[in-house]
Amino acid sequence: MSLLHLVRAPLAAALLALAALAAGLPTDARAQAAPTEAPAAMAAPATKESVSNPYGLDALWAQGDFVARGTLIIMIVMSMGSWYIIFTKLFEQRRLMRSARATGDEFWNADSVKDAAAALDVRSAFRFIAESGVKASERHAGRLGEKIDLHTWIGMSLQRAVDRIQSRLGNGLAFLATVGSTAPFIGLFGTVWGIYHALSAIGIAGQASIDKVAGPVGESLIMTAFGLAVAVPAVMGYNWLLRRNKAAMEQVRSFGSELHTVLLAGR
Repeated sequence: MSLLHLVRAPLAAALLALAALAAGLPTDARAQAAPTEAPAAMAAPATKESVSNPYGLDALWAQGDFVARGTLIIMIVMSMGSWYIIFTKLFEQRRLMRSARATGDEFWNADSVKDAAAALDVRSAFRFIAESGVKASERHAGRLGEKIDLHTWIGMSLQRAVDRIQSRLGNGLAFLATVGSTAPFIGLFGTVWGIYHALSAIGIAGQASIDKVAGPVGESLIMTAFGLAVAVPAVMGYNWLLRRNKAAMEQVRSFGSELHTVLLAGR
C-alpha cells in the first residue's frame, strides 16, 4: 500500500500540471492574438456603397433626345399652370363667399341702394351688381330708356352684370379641362417614343439584352406616370371648382333678383 501511494502522488501531480498547462495555453494565445486583431479591425472602417440609378428621371433628362425633353417640359408647364389656376380660383371663390356674407341685413336696411353699394368693398362682385342696377335705373329716365319698360331695362343690366361675374369665375377652367384630357395622351406619346428607342437598341445590338432595353422602357414608363400625375389633379380640380362656382353663382343670382325687385319699388 505504501508503494502504491508513493506512485499515485507523483502521477496525480503530473496530471494536474498538464491540465493547468492545457487550460492556460488558449488563454495565452487569445491574449497574444487580441492586440493583433484589434488594429486590424480598426484599420478597416465601414464604408457605404452608393449606387446611382441609371434609369431614373435624371438619367431620362441626361440621356434623352430633344423629343423626350420637349415632352417632359410640356407636361411640367401644364402641371404648373394647372396648380396655379386651382389656387387662384380658390382664392377668388373664397373672396366671393366672404362678400356674400358681408352683404347681409346692413345692405338691405340702408336708406338707398346707392348708399348700400358704397358701403361694400370696392372689389366686391355684389357692389358691381348693385352699381350696375343703380346706373340702369338712372339712365332709364332718358329719351331712349323711356321706350323700354323699367322692369326689362333693369333686368337686362343686372343680367349682364351677373353674366360678367360668371364669365370671370369660369376663366381658367377650360385650361384645366384641356390638361385633364390631353396630358395622358402626351404621356402616351412619350411611352411610344421610349418603346421605339428600345426596339432600335435591340435591332442595333442584335440581341434583346436587359441593358439595351431597360433604359428606353424605363423612359417610357416615366412618361406614362408623369402624364397621369399631370392629368389627375387637373380633372379633380376642374370638377371641384365647377361645383363651387355653381354654389357661388346661386348666391349672386339670388342677390340680383332681390335687387331687381328693390329697384323696381323705387327705393
